[in-house]
Amino acid sequence: MKIKTTPFLPSVAKTLVSLGENIKLARLRRKLSTEEVAERANISRPTLHSIEKGSPRASIGAYAQVLFVLNLEKDILKVAADDILGRKLQDAGLTVKERSPKKPTKK
Repeated sequence: MKIKTTPFLPSVAKTLVSLGENIKLARLRRKLSTEEVAERANISRPTLHSIEKGSPRASIGAYAQVLFVLNLEKDILKVAADDILGRKLQDAGLTVKERSPKKPTKK
């Protein structure tokens, strides 16, 4: 059975490779072996190798487990945290309701 693969844009692939390199550097700075990280993250060494190469086939959960082992799991919260473009698009599409005129007060 042939596995269907989704093509990725070059910029997305480049970003994933950078993420994998950053994860590998973080592991090396902590002087942890691939075996130690894979065991602590409860993933196989080939999966860890795929993550460090920036493979799009590794699950986001596997990436999160490795980041947890490296004590970097909070960095996931930084993804899209400050969505400047999204806020500008949202603001441009907002409609401002006109206020209804004030009702005269009865005396």
